[in-house]
Amino acid sequence: MARTTLLGTDLPLVAAPMAGGATTLDLLAATTGAGAFAFLAGGYQAPDTLADQIHRAHQQARPFGVNLFVPATAPGPDPAALAAYARRIAPDAAAHDVDLDAALTAVPATDDDHWAAKVDLLRRDPVPVVSFTFGPPPAADVAALRAAGSVVLVTVTTPQEALAAEELGADGLVVQGPRAGGHSGTWDPRRSVADAETADAVAAVVARTRLPVVAAGGVDGAAAVARLLRAGAQTVAVGTLLLRTDEAGTSRTHRDALADPRYATTAVTRAFTGRPARALVNGFLTRHDPYAPVAYPQVHHLTRELRRRAAAAGDAERLHLWAGTGHRSAATGPAADVVRALAADL
Repeated sequence: MARTTLLGTDLPLVAAPMAGGATTLDLLAATTGAGAFAFLAGGYQAPDTLADQIHRAHQQARPFGVNLFVPATAPGPDPAALAAYARRIAPDAAAHDVDLDAALTAVPATDDDHWAAKVDLLRRDPVPVVSFTFGPPPAADVAALRAAGSVVLVTVTTPQEALAAEELGADGLVVQGPRAGGHSGTWDPRRSVADAETADAVAAVVARTRLPVVAAGGVDGAAAVARLLRAGAQTVAVGTLLLRTDEAGTSRTHRDALADPRYATTAVTRAFTGRPARALVNGFLTRHDPYAPVAYPQVHHLTRELRRRAAAAGDAERLHLWAGTGHRSAATGPAADVVRALAADL
């Protein structure tokens, strides 16, 4: 197998960045050691914590990347809508003694996830690849990171987004299909994320842009990887398939739910964070999805403590159980085994 052109790895496989704790340095080491490329998840990280992770990842002497969340540029949500949602989910918060009034008061009007500090960090301490999710990064930041020596990737979900990313000067694209677990990379969080094959999304983007493509979403095994490569992707990212591996930082509650027959289906919801994200269908999603405002990251902050306590208590009914449509194929054991299984027929 020739080394992939865009990421310089032995295999056309990527361990996707999974913010919130699932991505760990051990997971990065295991997947890159097996020949894949891997990303650190910069989203939600304090700059000092991310700097320490980057330093330690450099010591492993294998190529890796860092993913950042692009902050929203639209005006913040209607405070009345956020307060109404807080009242709606109050019984769930009370089940874990969460003071939702205090949580609502603490929700920041704006939150750029320490954008400037993280971009500056990556300029001063460059990594091989930087990827962006949730929208178009400023062209000046793309140029600065490229000048520092990083390959810059932008996550897109439509051909229109792909063309805009190309105009920004991106080196490549992460084409995320609707069946991906966790947050959708759509640039418009108000957009309804309709179901479709990731291969179709890849083919549509490849037909409109000359940039190399990393495909992501709904990967459930080696056949899916081969299908995405045939559709025009240069490499394929996996996330959900790694959630139950030994090296992942996934909570026990989330791990167990991925294999629990009670949680057989997934859906795209704004109920947990105010932004479209695919999760296992549970009670919280079912009760609140129709009422969740388009309000990221405000809803994320509002529900964060509730979700943290639910995970600690083993309450899968109130936890954001991020999962792609291929979640039933997520196996336990070493992450390197997942990489080898996906590469078996390449």
